Amino acid sequence: MADPRGFLTTRERELLTDRPVAVRILDWREVHAHRAGHADDLAALHRQSGRCMDCGVPFCHSACPLGNLVPEWNDLVWRGQWADAADRLHATNNFPEFTGRLCPAPCEAGCVLGINQPPITIKNVEASIIDEAYARGLVVPQIPQWLTDKAVAIVGSGPAGLAAAQQLTRAGHTVAVFERADRIGGLLRYGIPEFKMEKRHIDRRLAQMEAEGTRFRPGVDVGRDISGDELRRRYDAVILAVGSTTPRDLPVPGRGSAGVLQAMEYLPPANRVAAGEVLTDQELATGKDVVVIGGGDTGADCVGTAVRQGARSVTQLEIMPQPPQERPDSQPWPTYPTLYRIASAHQEGVERTYAVSTQELLADDAGRVRALRLVDIELVAGRPTAIEGSERELPAQLVLLAMGFTGPEQGPLLAQFGATLTPRGAIERTDTFGTDVPGVFVAGDAGRGQSLIVWAIAEGRAAAAAVDAYLTGSTALPAPITASTVSMRA
Repeated sequence: MADPRGFLTTRERELLTDRPVAVRILDWREVHAHRAGHADDLAALHRQSGRCMDCGVPFCHSACPLGNLVPEWNDLVWRGQWADAADRLHATNNFPEFTGRLCPAPCEAGCVLGINQPPITIKNVEASIIDEAYARGLVVPQIPQWLTDKAVAIVGSGPAGLAAAQQLTRAGHTVAVFERADRIGGLLRYGIPEFKMEKRHIDRRLAQMEAEGTRFRPGVDVGRDISGDELRRRYDAVILAVGSTTPRDLPVPGRGSAGVLQAMEYLPPANRVAAGEVLTDQELATGKDVVVIGGGDTGADCVGTAVRQGARSVTQLEIMPQPPQERPDSQPWPTYPTLYRIASAHQEGVERTYAVSTQELLADDAGRVRALRLVDIELVAGRPTAIEGSERELPAQLVLLAMGFTGPEQGPLLAQFGATLTPRGAIERTDTFGTDVPGVFVAGDAGRGQSLIVWAIAEGRAAAAAVDAYLTGSTALPAPITASTVSMRA
């Protein structure tokens, strides 16, 4: 236990410094300052990590799919032992620089201190450990001591695919990661805006993985550029980590109007431009009234992007009622509660409207969207029901659909591998992440459905252990979860 009285002497959360709104909306740099080595930030981290009670039963462990050793690295941060803290963090998490920026921190919802105090800023401590580790030169390649004669192909380079690749490479297998986009990273690269995570974090981790021996094959669309049969012939095992990329649509009149885009038609071009590319056919929010349909993280990403492009106004719609500010009785500690949360993008100029449903998208004479016809709704027996007489129009020249995803993309890849789908559209797998095709495994959102980055990394690590055991008869790789525990904890 770091400071036996820390939770008594420091009772408040201290978050990392955010750049001022008026400054950060003028560029695409990260919202959070993440000042590695800064005296004020180190002092705040010392106080926050000192609040950790090293509980007899640390619920932060079970709340995290990776089983992160939170009390251990809190103690090490409090003592200033950054190398040891980084080792303990990496023991369960391949990419804490990703989760420390993008994960909604279910660990904090399970913090025992959170029963009657604000929980420890676990996510901030995590991000600071890895930032300090990089700044101090502590993140180095872990090259395997020997190589096996086995080769593994991983299709998809999101967090699940990359986690599996790093684990299997370190086990001595020859690993190739195939990505249909022109650069490695999956939605981390082109789906997550730069202001949430600068892509230099991906690049430096990929450099480590390349030095360890992982081979990357960007610009290869498996199923078209190379067939599933050929991949199975060339490799001893295949992991499908293609994500859940089929967007949920809005089947209302006017859906085909110009200016109505899925979020993943809007965000990737914006990310490419932020990275320095020049695009001539990009749909911009500049000078427009923008409406984002969907109240989740993807919707917030659209909000922050539209603000930085100079939108005249931004409105975010959610069909469900506004969540409560405090944990409801129906979601007691240590469950992850549904609360009213404010993302950084929500601080930058957006009108959030709850309990509304879009009935129609109205177009002008040129066929471009000009407004939405909305209706207020109420929950009747748990189902959204329109309130009579509440219809109204909301002006919009750009409408972005951010209502989630329904499963992996249907196409040649799944057909060629003969993957069986669940009723919910995910790829069916066994308890050890294997499909009904011998030697073919699945990890991440492709098998679990749309979920959190921390689940994707946990699945990638677990699938890697399963593949290692399949290839060699046993494994020393950690497996934080099984497919059945994924289902139970979903």
